[in-house]
Amino acid sequence: MIRTLIASTESIDDVDAAVEDIKKQLDCGKNLLKNAVGIVSCHYEFIHSGVYKAVCEALPFDVLGAITSVHGNGKKSAILQLTVMLLTSDDVRFKTVLSPSLKTEPGKNIEEACRNAMEGEAEKPSLLFTFAPFMIENSGDEYVSVLTNALDGIPCFGTLAVDDTADFHECYMLCNGESYHDRMSLILCYGNINPRFFLATMSEEKIIDPSVSITSSEGHILKEVNGRPVVEWFEQMGLARASQINYAMTSLPFMLDYNDGTPPVSRVFINLNENRQAICAGAVPEGSILYIGVFDKEDVLLTSGRTIAEALGGGAAQGMLIYSCVSRCMSLGGDQFAELDLITKETGDKCPFLMAYSGGEICPTQTNKNAAVNRFHNNTFVVCIF
Repeated sequence: MIRTLIASTESIDDVDAAVEDIKKQLDCGKNLLKNAVGIVSCHYEFIHSGVYKAVCEALPFDVLGAITSVHGNGKKSAILQLTVMLLTSDDVRFKTVLSPSLKTEPGKNIEEACRNAMEGEAEKPSLLFTFAPFMIENSGDEYVSVLTNALDGIPCFGTLAVDDTADFHECYMLCNGESYHDRMSLILCYGNINPRFFLATMSEEKIIDPSVSITSSEGHILKEVNGRPVVEWFEQMGLARASQINYAMTSLPFMLDYNDGTPPVSRVFINLNENRQAICAGAVPEGSILYIGVFDKEDVLLTSGRTIAEALGGGAAQGMLIYSCVSRCMSLGGDQFAELDLITKETGDKCPFLMAYSGGEICPTQTNKNAAVNRFHNNTFVVCIF
């Protein structure tokens, strides 16, 4: 069994006060069991102020996580906030690993990190938490594929960091007081943990017909649909102008059906490359079916509310980690805390949780054979409850 504790601070400019906030709330001398690990979420200003590093140095366990633009912890939803979610247990063991740089050969370097993680281990992990920065040149699908293969198909759950700068230059992965633009960190959980996973994208009535078939693509580059250049499809849909502006179509996400019996996943269109091909925030394999959907505040809250009710309705839980795509936050307009506040209200005191916005979500889906398949998502609300 895992005991979950949440600690947070808004003391962004006072290192001593921030450390005292976190230590007092966690009360490690009283609450720490045999094994422990921390998952952290914060605004990048906590890196620059030195608070993040000082908090990690003051805690007697590894602390990993990612920068975010907005997050909540059941007590408060805020921008300038740092939260540590402590997982501690006598019968669940945690092992942490930091990858080499992902700037070149990311697949090879993630595989190396997995090999290091499994070295000396006689048993298979029950769950992997993973954190990485958002890197436009890399595909989150490759990350997930390599992790799944290297770790023998264990469930993978995690996030790509996202910040609130125009060019995402403050997207850091966080690991034990250090911050990285180009590395991945892993938490492998061994022992008595039985996670359950839930996710939401958009309601079916928000999907726009007609669908198209992907006839030419390369990784996360979408070249042709129905045998025609993708830019012609945009023109046909009245999206030619929007397609030329970076991230202008985040409220019109693609829904991608792999055509293999697994549930569809969502994809964000980023921009057009020099060949007028679509750069997406995730792989778009040939043979898949593509739809366009519409995001709005009402549907974001509807789908997230349904999903959290389903997650909490499955019996007693010790903790919950939630990531939601930053595009969902953008769809809330001026009410940017609405989704977080909804989750806080629906959860109440049933289960301690940390929820943060994400630049790409990693979560298993369920096939019709009831087998978990690890997937990389965009525009998605994902929950790991344990």
